[in-house]
Amino acid sequence: MDVEPEELQFLTIPQVLVESISITKRSPKTFYFITLTLIFPLSFAILAHSLFTHPIIVKLDSVDSSRARHDWTILLVIEFCYLIFLFVFSLLSTAAVVFTVASLYTAKPVSFSSTISAIPRVFKRLFITFLWIALLMFAYNALLVLFLVILLVAVDMGKAGLAVFAGLVISVLYFGVHVYITALWHLGSVVSVLEPIYGYAAMKKGYELLKGRTQMGMILVFVYLALCALTGGFFGSVVVYGGEKHGAWTRILVGGLLVGVLVMVNLVGLLVQSVFYYVCKSYHHESIDKTALNDHLGGYLGEYVPLKSTIQMENLNA
Repeated sequence: MDVEPEELQFLTIPQVLVESISITKRSPKTFYFITLTLIFPLSFAILAHSLFTHPIIVKLDSVDSSRARHDWTILLVIEFCYLIFLFVFSLLSTAAVVFTVASLYTAKPVSFSSTISAIPRVFKRLFITFLWIALLMFAYNALLVLFLVILLVAVDMGKAGLAVFAGLVISVLYFGVHVYITALWHLGSVVSVLEPIYGYAAMKKGYELLKGRTQMGMILVFVYLALCALTGGFFGSVVVYGGEKHGAWTRILVGGLLVGVLVMVNLVGLLVQSVFYYVCKSYHHESIDKTALNDHLGGYLGEYVPLKSTIQMENLNA
């Protein structure tokens, strides 16, 4: 990395973005193949899946019951396959980028083949961490649905005070809690790769690291989610629903451009979450033993890992 670890705590948000992008210059070929094989399919699927589901949804409003059951089956199969694909490639992309950035940070030789070789073991750790965050997201969504029901009932009964209260709670949950949980998830994912812990322990460590840098983390996540939403919304309005207003070539060109935009957003987002981990470590005056981290990463490749190859946290003030 171009910035010394102890200096990372002083980085501003624009500097974090610059630092994240500059990392790709250290091994451009590796990041090129990661982007092409993992991030591009993920980004394409996120935008393009509505091209397959929208026509089916339109047909559901104009067919008989027997045909509707068939269409519903097709729709559910497509959505199920889409969610599995999204889940798998999201974890694969995270594992690949975090592992590559850490390898560059420790001056460990890195290549696309070494990254791919490490992914199977990294994937297992990320999957367990994801299960814990999924439980947290389930509780969050249940609470969000509860207040949505309260809002609808309050509006139907004409209780303005209750409706305003429910609306405020929903706003806090969506723009505050949801963004915070996402930031915690991203940080916990990096911890799962770079430290000998995962699952609940990784989420707890992410929570501790996020303290003091919560505002920065939430701003970064909010900007990322906003860019994804804007890209998806524009893609839907022009490519998916704009068939009557725009020609086929216009939709193809705009669609290709937006897929490229989302690819860049996802790549930079993954790089930022990796750098943000080091920012949080530096803020808490924690140092990573590069030798131990190098051994830890080597363990994913089947290399010999000595008994002392755990990531030792040292206080810089000691």
